[in-house]
Amino acid sequence: MAENIEVYLADFMRDRKRIEELRMRVFVQEQGVPEDQEMDERDAYCQHFLACCDGVAIGTARLDLELKGKMGRLAVIKPYRRRGVGRQLIERIHQSARDSGLSGIWCHAQLSAQNFYSVLGYEAEGNIFEEAGIEHIAMRYTLVK
Repeated sequence: MAENIEVYLADFMRDRKRIEELRMRVFVQEQGVPEDQEMDERDAYCQHFLACCDGVAIGTARLDLELKGKMGRLAVIKPYRRRGVGRQLIERIHQSARDSGLSGIWCHAQLSAQNFYSVLGYEAEGNIFEEAGIEHIAMRYTLVK
């Protein structure tokens, strides 16, 4: 587990710059997602989460309650990967979803991250598809009350 990591529900208006910088760094610069596809109209409606280490933003994710618990845009910067940050973000999202009365969460996982989600209890559904030039698979997690 990463040390000195704080994961919290962000205020999108206040924290938008930090969220956008993280997502641009991971998705646009590293993975080649077109910049105009990264930030979208759903951002204003989602709950956003930030992971910080000593006050520096190192990871983010969002939860769309209106889309029946769609989790997405999970991004952790390279130096903090494989240190438990992604797991901490997802656990915080699960708690928020439970608090909101949801019975499950779903996501479009990048195929390269399928094992990460499987280890956390997500189950793959359907066929592989492409989003933003990257192979994805739908995955679902059942929340335990």
